[in-house]
Amino acid sequence: MRTLLSCFVASLCVLAALVGVSAQPAAQADETRERWVIVACGHLMAVPGVAPMTDATLVIKDGIIHAVSTELDPGTFVPGAAADNAIIERVDLSESWVLPGLIDCHVHITSETSREGRLRMVIDTDADKAIDATVYAQRTLEAGFTTVRDVGSMGDAAFALRDAVRSGKVLGPRILVAGRAVTPTGGHGDRTHGYKDGIFDIPGPFQGVADGVAECRKAVREQVKRGADCIKLTATGGVLSNTAAGTEQQFFEDELKAIVETAHLLGRRVSAHAHGVTGINAALRAGVDSIEHGTYLDDESIALFKETGAYLVPTITAGKAVAEYAMVPRYYPPPVVEKALRVGPVIQGAFGKAAGAGVKIAFGTDAGVFPHGQNSREFGFMVEAGMSPEDAIISATINAADLCDLSDEIGTLEVGKAADLIAVGGDPRADVAQLQTVPFVMRAGVVAKGP
Repeated sequence: MRTLLSCFVASLCVLAALVGVSAQPAAQADETRERWVIVACGHLMAVPGVAPMTDATLVIKDGIIHAVSTELDPGTFVPGAAADNAIIERVDLSESWVLPGLIDCHVHITSETSREGRLRMVIDTDADKAIDATVYAQRTLEAGFTTVRDVGSMGDAAFALRDAVRSGKVLGPRILVAGRAVTPTGGHGDRTHGYKDGIFDIPGPFQGVADGVAECRKAVREQVKRGADCIKLTATGGVLSNTAAGTEQQFFEDELKAIVETAHLLGRRVSAHAHGVTGINAALRAGVDSIEHGTYLDDESIALFKETGAYLVPTITAGKAVAEYAMVPRYYPPPVVEKALRVGPVIQGAFGKAAGAGVKIAFGTDAGVFPHGQNSREFGFMVEAGMSPEDAIISATINAADLCDLSDEIGTLEVGKAADLIAVGGDPRADVAQLQTVPFVMRAGVVAKGP
């Protein structure tokens, strides 16, 4: 038997030699070689808010920025002795404006608005959602967003996609996942609204539905156990939940504090969905790291933002979108139509008031409420409301990286950080619409879009 096995193995080796199969595939061999990318930048906004560099060179090693210089010739630079066993790629962006990859702090990467949204809730499997999510992630990356924060999704699809991107199986934006939003029974994040009993199991802390301090703590722990990078809570009612429960505070203050304290104890930052002022202010007093939407914020809210250092994530695009969809007959159920028409048009003004008062802003759109890949529309709405294009860019790079607790990795193009970058044709500080069409995207040193 052993002799037969030896002969079989020997035959395989001969066959491999005859067809030219290497004992080590080329792809595996390449993994042992250093990979260098030399990028020629016409104008480089390495640190948004600081004067850009002209005719600069970015040197990238294995997906990490190795050097940023105006002294190197990108056409001839060779990375020393390493070149003997290196893969060297050159990228010519000498006619472009180069800046850090954009960050969207509020997306729902596994879903997208449609008239059939409520039906899809009961017929789509996790596999369906995972496949859809890869499409949405690709659109998002090609729009220039190299990092996103998914702040609420059902099932395991978002986690699976995040892990596939991290491992290099799928090319997509870096994804932070919150898992299920923590919500009270019947709250905005309770996905069973309007469905008859028996279609869904009664949701509990594992599904993010929690009442009372103990359940709220458990709900946070359950999401962290699942692998959540951050925690999302619904401090108020929401627009798209099929209930006429309003948009004001829904958690008690001791419940909010329990969620925040537990999340921070476990090293997770907390974002709070909040439209109504009672919920906004209660969430800020509880110590959340960001308020999402902030529709009816007031002067007390602004004082609390400044006191706590929390960010406002505006999501103006979503407000515009839901108000438009609400005008389409039977697009939304009646309770949603009323809230969409009332809430949607207010978000932009609230953002303008907060930004004008010096509240810290981190870019976020609520993509999924409108089609993924249209995230950059938010820049135009922010500028319309009074923010400068440069500050809008800072909100989507430096500030967003800070909110995501990733400032050591992304947000600027500096030595030691990930080579996540985009290039556009003109100065986005003069015309923020340049960010609407991004012809070149690089994620971790790999060209995802462009030459």
